[in-house]
Amino acid sequence: MGGVTDHPDVPPAGGNGPRLAHIAAQAQVSEATVSRVLNGKAGVARGTRQRVLAALDLLGGERPVRLRRTSAGLVGLIVPELTNPIFPAFAQLIEQALAGHGYTPVLCTQLPGGATEDELVEQLEARGVTGIIFLSGLHSDSTTDPARYTRLTDRGVPYVLINGYHEDIAAPFVSPDDRAAARMAVRHLAELGHRAIGLAVGPARYVPSRRKAEGFATALTDTLGLRREQAERLIRHTLFGVEGGHAAAASLLDAGCTAVVCGSDLMALGVVRAARQRGLDVPAQVSVIGFDDSQLIAFTDPPLTTVRQPVRAMATAAVDALIEEIRARADGDRGPDRHTEFVFQPELVVRGSTAPAAPPAGPAAPARFSGPAKGGGTRR
Repeated sequence: MGGVTDHPDVPPAGGNGPRLAHIAAQAQVSEATVSRVLNGKAGVARGTRQRVLAALDLLGGERPVRLRRTSAGLVGLIVPELTNPIFPAFAQLIEQALAGHGYTPVLCTQLPGGATEDELVEQLEARGVTGIIFLSGLHSDSTTDPARYTRLTDRGVPYVLINGYHEDIAAPFVSPDDRAAARMAVRHLAELGHRAIGLAVGPARYVPSRRKAEGFATALTDTLGLRREQAERLIRHTLFGVEGGHAAAASLLDAGCTAVVCGSDLMALGVVRAARQRGLDVPAQVSVIGFDDSQLIAFTDPPLTTVRQPVRAMATAAVDALIEEIRARADGDRGPDRHTEFVFQPELVVRGSTAPAAPPAGPAAPARFSGPAKGGGTRR
């Protein structure tokens, strides 16, 4: 058996596997604990055992045959794409949570011209999956027919839906509080003195986009005293992604907005690009807020202020809900109406893309005012 030796001073078979000392340091446990885990002995807490195995995997070691578990079943994870970094982040955490329950994840990605969601579901069912998790799928589009999910229920396949809610689908939903996300973004900008605030968000037919727009309009009326129709005129529904944010920014900047709230981090990057093409400084002249807080966003120029989607908590909740559904089915219980939505609170992360609003140009403005230094702004 190659990969790991039971003694730190004896090279593993093959001569290139990690030693116990390396694994212990990575897992932050003792070498004795590593030895007990790798030799399949009892007396180690489940969480500690998982840390040791994770350390072994990270260091490139081969798991002993005795530790290779039999899968409890396959679980499909259907995501719309992998180019937006928030989707791989969700996928990784969901797959980790499923593995912790003994299930083997099967990742399915929809590509332009590739398999549709319905086709992916058929393929997963043909392979006998135990359940399915849908991330930002057709359930999030209010114009699509929810009957496809009803049929899935009738066929006895447990499933959970993330980011999108439909009142005609009797299943567990997991969502961030999109309305609250928009409200906290507007409140932050208002505290910085911005009065002309716009929203760049995805198509209105998508539930998360509609909820963000509702929260944004409510925040403008409550915080800045605008009438509802005035607030709604500052909303731009466009395509998701950088290009969509760029297009929305062109219109909002023409309307005199000094700050833009965005439906995603990628849209926010499009807004920053549009502002710079006009010779406007971000954040000294235009403040920008994104949504998601995927891993690389803190390293953009400037680092992006954003509303963090609670990905880990949502991923864990989705897997827990699916396991509950699977167990209910195994017990022969189709269950009561499981039309439940678990809503998670987002968090505003203030970085360098928001700053106090510049005073209006004209005689009332200080003669030598040059705007705050790039990257400035309040911190919470």
